[in-house]
Amino acid sequence: MIRAAGRNDKLKRLFLSFIILNSSFIIQSCGVYSFTGTTLSPNIKTVTVNNFVLATAGGPANLPLTFNEKLKEYYQRYTNLKVVPANGDMVLEGNITGYDLLAVAPTAQDQAGVNRLQITVLTRFYNNKDESKNFEQAFSFYQDFPQGQTLSQNESRLVPKILDQIVLDIFNKTAADW
Repeated sequence: MIRAAGRNDKLKRLFLSFIILNSSFIIQSCGVYSFTGTTLSPNIKTVTVNNFVLATAGGPANLPLTFNEKLKEYYQRYTNLKVVPANGDMVLEGNITGYDLLAVAPTAQDQAGVNRLQITVLTRFYNNKDESKNFEQAFSFYQDFPQGQTLSQNESRLVPKILDQIVLDIFNKTAADW
């Protein structure tokens, strides 16, 4: 009985050693990987977020400032990159090209059953270490709210959610290579 327990302990230690060894091998072999999900090259150290400008009618006056700050904060929080005012290894810039209130889900009374706020951001991305990663792309997201409510009743709640999703989409395209 004692011999069986000793053998089980040895097997457990051997198995644990095998798992640890293989885990370290897998992590090392992945090269450019981080536990935040980014696939940034180790030679990328800085990011510049040039001011996105409002290129559409409508929307809160502080929308570009709010968007810029959310984007910078996201890179600071989820990468080791330093946000610099100019000449970063990665550069983001663009325009907020859409701030649209749309009627969706029509009812029998020719009214919208649901209203939708949709924001679109045209983003230009430059990777100064690997130009093959450069792109220009529109990112868009929306939130719905009930027909019986106005945009002004919902705007302060909806805009942050929409901007958060757009920032996440931009981050995933630039830092996680999705």
